[in-house]
Amino acid sequence: MAAELIFDRAVPVRVQGRGCEERRLNVRVNIELLSISNPVHKKDLAVRLTDDTDPFFLYNLVISEEDFQSLKSQQGLLVDFSAFPQKFIDLLQQCIQEQNKDTPRFLLQLVSSAPALDHTPVSLNVVETNPFKHLTHLSLKFLPGTDAEIKKFLANCLKCLKEDKLVLEEKLRKTEEDLTRQLSYTQQSLSEKSRELDKLKNEWTSYTTALTNKHSQELTNEKERALQAQTQYQQQHEQQKKELETLHQKSIQQLQNRLSELEVINKDLTERRYKGDSTVRELKAKLSGIEDECQRAKQEVLSLRRENTTLDAECHEKEKLINQLQTRVAVLEQEIKDKDQLVTRTKEVLDATQEQKVILEESTEEKQRHIEKLETTIKSLSAELLKANEIIKKLQGDLKTLMSKLKLKNTVTIQQEKLLGEKEERLQKEQRELQEMGQSLRTKEQEVCKLQEQLESTIQKLEESKQLLKTNENVINWLNRQLSEVQMAKRLDMSASTHGGGRAASSPHGMPDRPSFPSSGISHPISPLYAFQNFLEPTHSKNTSSPCPVQFNAQLSKLNRCSDAQTVTATSHPANKENGDHLGLESKYLKKKEDSIPLRGLSQNTLNSEYLRPYLPAKAQPLPRAAGTPASAYFPG
Repeated sequence: MAAELIFDRAVPVRVQGRGCEERRLNVRVNIELLSISNPVHKKDLAVRLTDDTDPFFLYNLVISEEDFQSLKSQQGLLVDFSAFPQKFIDLLQQCIQEQNKDTPRFLLQLVSSAPALDHTPVSLNVVETNPFKHLTHLSLKFLPGTDAEIKKFLANCLKCLKEDKLVLEEKLRKTEEDLTRQLSYTQQSLSEKSRELDKLKNEWTSYTTALTNKHSQELTNEKERALQAQTQYQQQHEQQKKELETLHQKSIQQLQNRLSELEVINKDLTERRYKGDSTVRELKAKLSGIEDECQRAKQEVLSLRRENTTLDAECHEKEKLINQLQTRVAVLEQEIKDKDQLVTRTKEVLDATQEQKVILEESTEEKQRHIEKLETTIKSLSAELLKANEIIKKLQGDLKTLMSKLKLKNTVTIQQEKLLGEKEERLQKEQRELQEMGQSLRTKEQEVCKLQEQLESTIQKLEESKQLLKTNENVINWLNRQLSEVQMAKRLDMSASTHGGGRAASSPHGMPDRPSFPSSGISHPISPLYAFQNFLEPTHSKNTSSPCPVQFNAQLSKLNRCSDAQTVTATSHPANKENGDHLGLESKYLKKKEDSIPLRGLSQNTLNSEYLRPYLPAKAQPLPRAAGTPASAYFPG
């Protein structure tokens, strides 16, 4: 096992214990790469924390490649195991660089769960501080050293100290020898130099005395020569002085004359210069003002062109939006027309049922009231659609005014290149108008969206109400059939008991035989009420020339004479309420019963007739059922 030392320095660390104040401590961080090649070649990263002042302070951490993968997934690290040691060393160096600052950006925290660092696991956190929060870049958990590890660490420290001591003793011995040699050599050289210095002092004193004597003689000779030369120079100087004075006076007079002429010329030139400076300043000021105005004008023209392009794009987008809204409104109007046609159809069907069903006058009156409510809702919908059309027309008018204003703006921008002064005020006014128009467009778009939502909700309500109407009609028809069959059965039982089988056309169970209609495709007996309803609708029936209706109506008139009192009681309950509590019927009439009378005689061909199919909702379409099953099973309470 080979160990490669990567980092070994003392780093400032803030120690935090549970319930204790934070304190600072200099901890030596030792990072080594351990390469093991016994069975398989692999590398481990060993990190050790020690304190130079406390030999028993020892915390160890060994990270293998497998441990690093779990650490990487836990803390979201982006580096590999090979690059992790260098990145960790970079973070430690940043902490060392920031230690002398008042508010360091990077710092190391040694966090312990115990009040003091007393052989408990600690975590070393590399924290970056910013004005918002503390960001933990890395958190490593260290385990305290065991007694064996501390002994091994202390033995290694003692071994290193002994090696250092031997090296230092060897160095000290060598330096002592070198210093003794140098001292003896310097003492010998000092004695030689002192002797040479004495010789030089003696030579210097003899040389200085000879020089002083020589220089004193030369000084006396030079003084005599200087006196003679001084007298000659004084005489020459006086003669030259007189000549120069005369020449100077002449030159002064000439210069004074010249000066007076130059002063006059200077005055003229200064006046001209002042005038020129003033004109130059005025021209410079004018030039700078004109250049500024020109630059402003260019910038304004560029901004106006950009605004024109953006406004053109916005106008195209608004036109597209308005076209889309118009198409949607047209589609909605078409749907409303379809719904109106459906409503008219339902009115026709209701009128036909009123003529056919004289017995159920109370139920039809309630249906008419409900239809009137639907008509009022449709009227309100049409009124809201008219309002929506008016709003769209207003939006189109606003768009036209916007387009005209944009054209005006284009003409104004062409004129503004000539008239730069008036341009700013017009621009500001147009921008305000554009902002107001944009706000009005947004509000109107919101109003159109609200109206569309109201339209959709009202259409849903209309469809729900229609489905309710259809289900109510189906339930009422079925209840009427049940009541008529029960009344007929009771009446026939009574007649059978009184007459004792007097009729030849009676069945063996005392029930009269029901008529069959071979021409209409019904091969078995049907309910008398269903036959009565089909024969009251000549426009929808296919076989109008059949002789069966006359025979059946005669039989039905006999039965109705006997059962008038019971039909009055059966129709006394209201047949429809708004948004039903079971459509005005008690729950006992809608529950499935074991002794209920089945609807015998209704075949699949009659229920799937072309007349009843469009007026039944999707949920209430007739279903095939086995013979003998009660009809109440298909209408649970």
